[in-house]
Parts: sequence; C-alpha cells; structure tokens
Amino acid sequence: MAATLRRKSMSEGSDRPKVVIVPEHTKVTNGTDVQEKLIIAARVFSDLLKPTFGPRGLDKMLYKTDGTTAVTNDGAKIVAELLVRHPAAKMMVSMANAQEEDCGDGITTTMLICGSLLIEANSLLRKGLHPLTLVDGYEMALKAARDQMAADSVAPSDEVLVAVAETALRGKGAEAALDIFAPIIVDALKIVSQNRGEAYAEHVTMHKSGTGGLRDSCLVRGIVLNRRVLMDTLPNDFFNVKVACLDGDLKIRELTRDVEIKITNAEELDSFIEAEQERRDTISQSVIDSGAGAILCSGEIDKDILHRLANSGILAVGELDSSEIRNASDALGASIVDTPLGIESSDLGVCGRLSWERREASDGVEDIIRIEECPRPSIVSIEVGGAGGTGTEEVIRGLHDSLRATSLAMDENVLPGAGSIHCRMSQAVRIASEAQGGRERLAMEAFARALETIPATLAENSGGDPLDRILELRAAAREGNTPTGISPDGKTWPVEGVWHPNSVIENSLVSATETAMSMLRIDQVISARGE
Repeated sequence: MAATLRRKSMSEGSDRPKVVIVPEHTKVTNGTDVQEKLIIAARVFSDLLKPTFGPRGLDKMLYKTDGTTAVTNDGAKIVAELLVRHPAAKMMVSMANAQEEDCGDGITTTMLICGSLLIEANSLLRKGLHPLTLVDGYEMALKAARDQMAADSVAPSDEVLVAVAETALRGKGAEAALDIFAPIIVDALKIVSQNRGEAYAEHVTMHKSGTGGLRDSCLVRGIVLNRRVLMDTLPNDFFNVKVACLDGDLKIRELTRDVEIKITNAEELDSFIEAEQERRDTISQSVIDSGAGAILCSGEIDKDILHRLANSGILAVGELDSSEIRNASDALGASIVDTPLGIESSDLGVCGRLSWERREASDGVEDIIRIEECPRPSIVSIEVGGAGGTGTEEVIRGLHDSLRATSLAMDENVLPGAGSIHCRMSQAVRIASEAQGGRERLAMEAFARALETIPATLAENSGGDPLDRILELRAAAREGNTPTGISPDGKTWPVEGVWHPNSVIENSLVSATETAMSMLRIDQVISARGE
C-alpha cells in the first residue's frame, strides 16, 4: 500500500524534482534593456575614438598590461589594446579588425558610423518602430548610398595617388614631412608593381635610421639590414656587386648523429685536421668561383671560411632571418640556395651599391647594411629618419596604413574625402527616402543623419561648429555636384587634394551597417556569468 501511494504521489508531481536548465546565476536581458546595452557599447566606442578622428585628431596614451606605453590616434591600435567584455562591444571590435585586415584604413570611420546608426535606431525603437522595419530601412539606405559612391568615383591620376597617400598620413605624426613621404610611397609601390606585377604594403619594408629627422627619410631601391659585419677590415662600400643568398650555414655540415672518432696517433690527427680544412677550402672556393662579391646567409659562418672570403674581398653576413633572406632575394633578383657548394653565377643577384656603417652607440654593436640601387627590385625599403622612439613607431604605423590605401587606389577608383562623400551619400539617401511611403522612411532618414556624423566630427575636432557646418554641407549637396567637405580649420570648402580608395569608404559603410543591423536583430542577451 505504501509503495502504491508513493507511485501515485510522484505521478501527480508533488515530489517531482525541479528541472535545472541553466545555473541560477544566469542573467537574461530582454526588450528595451537589450537595446540600451547595445547603445552603451556603441556610445563608449564613439566617445573614445571621436577625439582622434581626422587631421586634427588628438592622441591617446595607452598603458598596456605588460607595463609599456604607446601614444597613438590609430583606431586599429586603440581597439586592439582594449580588453572588452560585453558581447556587443566584441562585435564592434571584430568589425574594426575586419576593416583593418581588408583595407588597413577607415577603422575610426567604421566605428563612428556604426555607433551613430545604433544611437539613431534607439530613438526610433523608443517611439515604437519595429527592429526589422529599421533593418529594412537601413538596407534601402545602404543601396542608395552605394549608388551615390559609384556615381562620384573617379579614376586616379599620379597626382591623385600622391593625394591618397597624404590623406592616409594626416594625423599620424608625419605632417612635418608629408611632401616627402607621399611621393616616396607612390614611387615605392610603382617600382614594385613594375617588377612584380602587383604591389602591396607588404612589399615595402621599413627601417628606422636612428639619426636625423623625418625629412631625412628616403626610398631605398633594395633593403636595409641591421647585423654585425665581422670582418671590418673590408671596404665599407661595394659597387656593382653580385650577391649570393644562402638559407643555411656557411660552414662544414655537422653530423646529425652522435659518433665517436678514434684517433690513435698524431698522424691520424693531422690527417683529420687536414680533411676538415679541405672541406672548408672547398666551401670557400665554391663561393669565390661563383663570382659573388658578397654572400648573405641565415645560419652561422665558420671563422676560417669568413677569413678566406675576406682575403678574396668577399663580404659575408650571417645569422639573418629567413624573411630577410627572402627580402634580399626579391630585391636583388637572386635565387635562394640551401648549400654553399655548387653556387652558380645564375643564382646571384646584383645591386648597384652595397655599403655598411658601424654603429656602436647602441647596447649591442650592430652595423647598418644597405643593399641599394638594385636594377629590378620586387621589394623596396623606406628608411625613416628620426630618433627611433615611440614617435617614429607611430610614423611607421601611419606609413603602413598609407601604403595599404595607396596600393588599393592603384587598382580601383577613388572618392573625395573630408566628409564630402558622406554628405553626398546622406543627400542621396534623403532623396531615396521620399519615394518610401512606409515606416522604412524613418529608418532611411536616421541613416542619412548617421552619415553626417563623419563631417560633424571633423568640424568639431577642427574647432568649428558642427551644426552650422552640417547645414552648410546639406545646402551645398543640394545645389551642385562639387564635393564640399570640412577643411582642417573647421570650415566648409570645395575639397581639393583629399581622396580615399573606393573600397575604404564602401567597406567601412557596409561593415558598419551590417554590424548595426545584426545588433538590432538581437532581442535577448543571455549571460552565463550573471553580468
């Protein structure tokens, strides 16, 4: 009877244990609270990056977890150093990383537009607009904006390419030498393109000279290395020299297994030493017979071989990275060999000048080796003047961004900058919205206002009044086809000499819009950590 009662009680559920699906500390955020968190994440990024935007943007000092500091206004660098926790913030960080990987520029623009789209959306959501209606309106607006981009894009001339390089460099610590760096960047990419058939930022290496100022920077038709020249009795200047590139050691190959060599008398020892020396002589003679005036290798160099080569007037530099050997090969037009034996004259590259300079002021004595005046280099170098501290690092970061932007402009059309294209896209979206009779029109108008964040921020950072400037830009966009943007002193002006590659502007807008739409589709945030 008791057993029967127990079964009945359990069937009725009176003693049924609770089903635990998630831990009790799991926090679920619903409704408008979700949107509030998304807006907070967007506003934090906007407030953080706004002061750094444009040619008059200010810098941020980053104090890293390892105790080091950095000073920069580069959006990618700032975002990379942030330790974000909220999933919405992580989405924006992923968006920034994708923009950096695809274009190398436009990260701050992307973050500002995405933040503005979410802030504008929040106002409409509070008025009762459905999130999916917002998404539909944003999609329509994006199409209108991209159509305007296509209409305003132009093919770049050589002068415009220089302007693209200058535009990407502004605000990156290189203003004192814009007229130096911009032509260098264009020339570097053109040289690489002629000899390689394509040109990317990765085909241009950077070297800090450690002396002079930024205006002492120059383009090297080759590469610059920092390594110790062991035989300093050699001349420090070679002209029209043939160079071998060896990815390995310049010494007797070591045995791969432990062996024991038994020597019972002096004659056997002499014979062993003589055999070792013959092998060294064979290696040395192979290099000499090839006609090389210098040899670069990634491994160690035997001292006897080093002296034998030096006596023949051959410069040997060892312990280079494999990447440096590859760069040297590309600059010289040399084949990379894996053994010093049997080097052929056809394996050698050539340069017009090879020089080295002794530097003893640093902690470890390191020489600067310049391989330059290469006839057909597929890799070139920019030697950046200056003391070589944090400021120079920021300049190099800006140079790399400029190289990325300019290389894109060489293969596609360009768009006017200074906020002008965003104003024209905003006007195009407003015109397109007038054809919409539904609530999507409200979203399109919000999209148009979000685009104006770019010129408004430029005006604000330049000391101008953002509201007045936006009204003036709207009028200019309605009245004519002349691109009008924000000048460095915060005024409206017909844009001259400010250009961006199509892909930088388009990828930025598409990425920002898609990220904002993804966030608007979120109706719950579930935190297993209870935060």
